[in-house]
This record gives sequence, C-alpha cells and structure tokens, in this order.
Amino acid sequence: MKTGSRCVAERLARVACHLGLLATLSLLVDSATAEEAPLWEVGAGAGAIAFPDYRGSDQSNVYPLPVPYLIYRGRYLQADREGLRGILMKQPRAEVNISVNATTPVDSDHNEARAGMPDLDAAVEIGPSLNLMLWKDASGRATVEFRLPVRGAVTLSADPQWIGWQVLPQVNVDFRPAPRWNIGMLAGPIFTDARYSRYFYEVAPRYATRERPVFEAGSGYAGTQFLLSTSRRFDKLWVGAFTRYDDLRGAAFEASPLMKQRHSWMSGVGFAWVFAQSTTRVPLPD
Repeated sequence: MKTGSRCVAERLARVACHLGLLATLSLLVDSATAEEAPLWEVGAGAGAIAFPDYRGSDQSNVYPLPVPYLIYRGRYLQADREGLRGILMKQPRAEVNISVNATTPVDSDHNEARAGMPDLDAAVEIGPSLNLMLWKDASGRATVEFRLPVRGAVTLSADPQWIGWQVLPQVNVDFRPAPRWNIGMLAGPIFTDARYSRYFYEVAPRYATRERPVFEAGSGYAGTQFLLSTSRRFDKLWVGAFTRYDDLRGAAFEASPLMKQRHSWMSGVGFAWVFAQSTTRVPLPD
C-alpha cells in the first residue's frame, strides 16, 4: 500500500510531468511576423499528446491536456515558440539560455517489461543551452541554428534523487513558408552519463528473471532525435502539431532487456484561443 506522502509526491510528479509535456506543445507557438508585436499575449485551449512510457518502451499512453498559450518578449525572459527561457547572454549570432524538459512517471505494475521493478518517478531536466546562428536569410523567414543543451535531471518525488546528465547537440531549422505559418525541424544525437542510463535501463540482480537478465547500463551515445513541428495563427486562434522520432539503434543501453523497441515516437496536437494581449509593443529581434 502506498503511503500518503508517496501518493502526494506521485500526484505532484504527474502534474509536473504534464507541465513538461505542455512545454513540448509550446514549442509550436507562433512569435508573430510583424516588425513590432505586443509585449505579451495570453490564451488557452486544449490538445492531446501520445508518448511511450520511456524511450524504447513498447507501451504508450495518450493524454488529453490543456494547452496554455503564452508569449512574452522581454529582454531577459522570453516565452514563445522556443519555449519559456531565461536569456543569460545574447549576442548577434550567439545566445545562452535555460533549457528545460521533463519525463513521465511509469507505474511498473502497468508496464510488462518492468513488472516487479520499482516505479519510475517523473523527472525534470534543466541546464544551460548554447545557441549559435549558422545561417539566416535576408528576409528573416528561414534560420539554421546549432544548439547545445546540457541538462541535469532530478526526480519529482517525496525523496528527490539526482539521476544524471544529458548532452544534446542539435541542428534546428525554422522557416515561414507563408505569413503566420511556422515550420520547425530539429535533429541531433543524445549523450548521457552512466547514472542517467542506469535509472531507465539497468536491471539489478534482485530484479532479474529468466526473461529479464541482469544488465548494467553505461554512459555514451543514447540515440538520435528528430522533431518536426508546424503551427498556424488565425487572428485570435492558434493551432499546432508536432511529432518526434528517436532512433535508438547503437545506443549504449541497446542490449537492455527493458529496451523493447529500437525506436520511439511522441506526437501531439493542440489549439488555443488568444484572449488578451498588452497594449505595449516591442520591436522583434532581427
């Protein structure tokens, strides 16, 4: 039987995880196309997101969820189609900001590969990201960036634990084929330390079975991620969708018995109605 503190921690973890998934949908938010725009815009809507229990799991979930629409174009704090971030350093072709992600909790009683093993708590990942502008067309409608997020992860539970690091070098392409349309593409490998890999893929001797042999996870290559997103703003209505594919072939933990698939998919759709914006307008960055 779960204790009261454990149940509260799990509820908080699920809320935090859903916020992380909302942040994924917020990657699609349009940032406007005029030379000037409102300092902030606020809206709300709904959506759905489908994701595996963990990368490489053959079991997945679909959740309906609210979609907040938030744009803030401040000097040091911004929220737009690249998510919520604090600007630590900004130069014409380089920027350092805060990168955030989240993972979902997994109830091992409902995951065949992990039956009899401890549950996985939701985790929040946070750290700096160096973004370098590689190319930008004269109209500003197409850009190519190199991004280097480095994130540490901690579980969201009654007894939080540090679960390691991830490094995600990425190439990000954004372009606007028509006014108010946005299309984004991102690709790059993922590297994790041994502690991070162990949290998701290690099988300790006490949890080994005939079908699930002992496995000790190590550090190194953790697959390659590809993401495609699109969004469209219709006056006060915003709609968006994304899909993410992870190729896990060759990953350091590929031989883990908890790896049931060598690929992983996540997809989401959403819409939001923009119901308020500031009268103060600010110039958009070049």
